[in-house]
Amino acid sequence: MERRSALKNMGLAFGYAVATPTLLGILQGCEKKPNYAEWIPSFFEKDKGYALAQTLDVILPKTDTPSATEMNVHVFIDAFINEVFPKEQQDFVKMKMDRFYDKVLADSGKETLMDVKAEDIEPTLKAYLLKRSDEEEEAQIESINSYMEAVMQGGEAALDDDVARFSFATDLRNIAIWAYKSSEYIGEEVLAYAPIPGEYIACGDVDTLTGGKDWSPFY
Repeated sequence: MERRSALKNMGLAFGYAVATPTLLGILQGCEKKPNYAEWIPSFFEKDKGYALAQTLDVILPKTDTPSATEMNVHVFIDAFINEVFPKEQQDFVKMKMDRFYDKVLADSGKETLMDVKAEDIEPTLKAYLLKRSDEEEEAQIESINSYMEAVMQGGEAALDDDVARFSFATDLRNIAIWAYKSSEYIGEEVLAYAPIPGEYIACGDVDTLTGGKDWSPFY
């Protein structure tokens, strides 16, 4: 494996591959969900949970398919971090989240996260999800890994604000997309889904095989 690819895998704070069936069950179905302004998170503070939910709907907005929060992605992420993450990673997420939303508040001029709207979050999110050069991305991931190694060893650690915000934005996008695709409705109604797989075609054009859609994880 190339060193850069290995670093990218190490840098992801969300180890979502170990999600349990119970946690994944949060994502199933496509019924109307409660207003997330009234949602009480298990892990995040209420204002951070509110901002998180809005951020997820910026990443995956409602179009001809449901939004992230309509698929309960915000509830899944909150429960997953609360039940699966070790304390060091929980603290890491909180630190990155604080720095990200401090930037949102500063740029928007809003006083509290409960006053923030999607249009206040979108510019900050876009800024930290912009395509970077390989060298810039590797340097940021190296910084994240060095920080986590120091924390795990009980030493002093510091992380640049921009790197922390980059890490939060990219990790949130990655787990949001993974969770969204893992929901029953999206897997069966939106993605390419074959409940009874037939012929195996090793090398076929995706537009021909699936109409350009990703394969469902339920395939």
